[in-house]
Amino acid sequence: QVELVESGGGSVQAGGSLRLSCAASRYTNSLGWFRQSPGKEREGVACIDGRGTTTYADSVKGRFTISQASAKNTLYLQMNSLKPDDTAMYYCATRFGGTCYGSLPPPSFEYNYWGQGTQVTVSS
Repeated sequence: QVELVESGGGSVQAGGSLRLSCAASRYTNSLGWFRQSPGKEREGVACIDGRGTTTYADSVKGRFTISQASAKNTLYLQMNSLKPDDTAMYYCATRFGGTCYGSLPPPSFEYNYWGQGTQVTVSS
């Protein structure tokens, strides 16, 4: 069992930055960030695995960066140049094993453990 707690969400104007954090109760080697806005499906934002491989959704490439703290129990998402379309509830998720394969983050059904989410609101 893994518990995940996200923090760092908030309201920001377009062009601004936020850094999301996700504290995990234990180390896992495959984590991701997802987001969901009302009426839309949950979307994979970024993935990181035990080899340090990362993948990103096309809509955030070049603006968002996923990373892990050296202790490996904290996951981050640095979000720069935020746009109103980035407004959503952001979730971190994890699983035991698995890699960031392909050019996009793996789908949400591949992850077993989820945090409660943190809201990000970007105003124009």
